[in-house]
Amino acid sequence: MAGILYIVPTPVGNLEDFTYRAARILREADLVLAEDTRTTSVLLQHYGIHVPLQSHHKFNEHQTVEKIKELILLGRNVALVSDAGTPGISDPGFLLARTCAENGIEVQTLPGPTACIPALVSSGLPCDRFCFEGFLPQKKGRRSLLEQLSDETRTMVFYESPYRLVKTLEQFVVSFGPDRPCSVAREISKVHEEHVRGTLAEVLEHFTRTEPKGEIVIVVGGAPAKLRGEHRNKYKEERDGREDEGEE
Repeated sequence: MAGILYIVPTPVGNLEDFTYRAARILREADLVLAEDTRTTSVLLQHYGIHVPLQSHHKFNEHQTVEKIKELILLGRNVALVSDAGTPGISDPGFLLARTCAENGIEVQTLPGPTACIPALVSSGLPCDRFCFEGFLPQKKGRRSLLEQLSDETRTMVFYESPYRLVKTLEQFVVSFGPDRPCSVAREISKVHEEHVRGTLAEVLEHFTRTEPKGEIVIVVGGAPAKLRGEHRNKYKEERDGREDEGEE
């Protein structure tokens, strides 16, 4: 009888966000797949969990996925974790989950920590309908995606590096307009958690003056129906004027 693939969320900050069920599943697993075994070892030691660990990340998942599938088919229960949050959400996990599902292996994903939902709910922006964009392409396809999103009426959620935050907010001002509501959540569930809310122009000004640090989630309000398309033309004009900078 085949085993089960468990996808187990891990804390994005405070270790107390780990659930009783998640701890039990990891304790009972035959193997835990970790994005970084050093990071996961800290969590396992904190909860007194002693199980075999194996690296499973974006650089080796294509080479290891078939062996893991075969192991589960032989009856082993395997748990997949990432460094923080829910595997598959801007972290490795999709390929293994798809492979197992295609081969009739049961995939159970535990509910648990993720950075995007607390950032969205805390933003004060509508969260009944939203779209999660994760990390934007750094170069190829970035400007065309921003152009498409300029008419998006749902609240949008993005992940970003603190080193690129100001540049991204500048691009958002151009493509979405300076008055679009925005919230930047920093260090969710950590000691220095912070939420900066305002218009895109106001939030940009704040982080231009104050160097951003830590993990970043950007939440941007959707386009009001009456403004749909208005900023697209402006975006194209400003983009054309910046071609010489080599910005995609």
